[in-house]
Amino acid sequence: MFFKSKEGKEKIITLYNQKLNDLNIEYLEESIETKFGVTNVIITGNVENPPLLLIHGTGGCAPLILESFPNLSSTYCVYAIDVIAQPNKSAENRLDMKSLDYGEWLTEIIILLGLKAVTLVGFSFGGFISLKTLEFSDRLIKHVFLIAPVYIVNGNPIKNLVNVFIPLKSFLKNGKQKCIKKVMHELFSEYDDFGLNFMAATFQNCNMDFTPLPIIAKKSAQQIETPITIFACENDIMFPGRKMMKRAKRIFPTLCETVLLDGSKHVPNTKNFKRIEDLILKCR
Repeated sequence: MFFKSKEGKEKIITLYNQKLNDLNIEYLEESIETKFGVTNVIITGNVENPPLLLIHGTGGCAPLILESFPNLSSTYCVYAIDVIAQPNKSAENRLDMKSLDYGEWLTEIIILLGLKAVTLVGFSFGGFISLKTLEFSDRLIKHVFLIAPVYIVNGNPIKNLVNVFIPLKSFLKNGKQKCIKKVMHELFSEYDDFGLNFMAATFQNCNMDFTPLPIIAKKSAQQIETPITIFACENDIMFPGRKMMKRAKRIFPTLCETVLLDGSKHVPNTKNFKRIEDLILKCR
């Protein structure tokens, strides 16, 4: 199971609902029954507008990714997906990263929602899911925007071990704030108290997957026909920006644009999320 206890799950869902309420938006919440488990979706914006799916990263949830993109619903109907086996309201089933299961899962959601010509916006692990979806079937996808995506390159494993995973393990062992703050400092360009509390609660109450992350094969990447835009983060310890841009240009034939977010760590700051949002709206 993903959650370590019933009490832990309740704590996460309480924080989830707090953030959703704090967004102060009009929304519908829908549970989609898929072959991989129930998936929670938050829908905001005019349903007559073109559809856009927002897919959060590891340790995230739909309200957090919605907070990063407050203006997309002015032009799109936004479907913020709670990724399964993450700290949110979706099923706890963890899928095989080496297979196309994540792509099949998201494709099924798109079909069940009755959507076509979908814009995908995937951050971090959400970028991995977006690319897996293109590998599985890209016929329903109009354009994909990837932000610091998993699945193109990986960072130096020794640096990640020393700067992220050892402090994280220390936090899980001793619960000291300085340890989780070190992790946040390495990964986030900026963060607030809620972000710190949510990540701390996630690592303490969830069985996170720390298995090695796969890399898309050049052959698979070259079969993708959907336009792709990539936002790479210059100081991303997990997925280095310049390294990512170099490989992306080499393997994706439909790469429209690559944008390097100068000085950004893995999670961009508010200013850079606004820059990303503006470009997505411009491409509408």
